[in-house]
Amino acid sequence: MEIDPFIFRLSIFILSIFIGYYVVWSVTPSLHTPLMSVTNAISSVIIVGAIIAGLAGSTENVFTISNILGFLAISLAAINIFGGFLVTQRMLQMYKKKKKDK
Repeated sequence: MEIDPFIFRLSIFILSIFIGYYVVWSVTPSLHTPLMSVTNAISSVIIVGAIIAGLAGSTENVFTISNILGFLAISLAAINIFGGFLVTQRMLQMYKKKKKDK
């Protein structure tokens, strides 16, 4: 009996969602800023891969499935990167000392 490759990949994807959920929620609050840095790095790799995949496609038709998925990957990864930077900057502002008025 042979397992369908789509079902096999789908089961790995679903398992990775559960593992990622439990890994992220078990992180202590003091490690959330380094965790955000790692997700920003992963998102930047996604953007580079999506750009390479878009450049490798045919130039005859712009609206191929690979180009549409690449654009979607770039858009979502860019939102993640910029949101991560905003959250990191906000967390770092909490640790700065406030100046006292004389």
